[in-house]
Amino acid sequence: MATVDDVHELARAMPHVKVYDETAGNPVYQVGGKSFVFFRNPRPDAFDPATGERYPDVIVFWVESDADKQALVQDESTPFFTTPHFDGHPSVLVRASRLGEIGRDELAEVVQDAWLARASHARRRAWLNRAEQNPGDAPGP
Repeated sequence: MATVDDVHELARAMPHVKVYDETAGNPVYQVGGKSFVFFRNPRPDAFDPATGERYPDVIVFWVESDADKQALVQDESTPFFTTPHFDGHPSVLVRASRLGEIGRDELAEVVQDAWLARASHARRRAWLNRAEQNPGDAPGP
C-alpha cells in the first residue's frame, strides 16, 4: 500500500529534482523549475461534501494529457479526483489519507509520469534511455 513517505521518496529519487518546502509541511517537487508533485494547503475547491470541511491533505500530480487525467479520475477503483478549479489543468488530485487504496507500484508510475510530463525533452529522453538499459537503476518500486 502506498504512503505519503513513498510520495516523498519517489519524487526525490527522480533526477534533477529540487524540493521547495517554504509552506510548512507542504513541499513542492520541481524539475527544471516546473512543479510535478506538490502538497496543497486546504482550499475551498476540495472539501468533504458531507461536512463542508476543506481537505487538509491534497496532493497534486501533473499528467501528460487530458486523456491521462480522465483515465485516472474516471477509474472508480482509484482515489484520484479533480475539481472545477483544475478544469483544463493537466493534473490530478489525491488525498494523502487515501493513498493506501493504491499500491506503491502504481504510485511510482504516477510520480514518474508526473516528472516526465514536466521535465525537459533532453531530461526525459536521458531518463527513459537509462530506464530501458538498466531497469533496476530507475527510481520506482
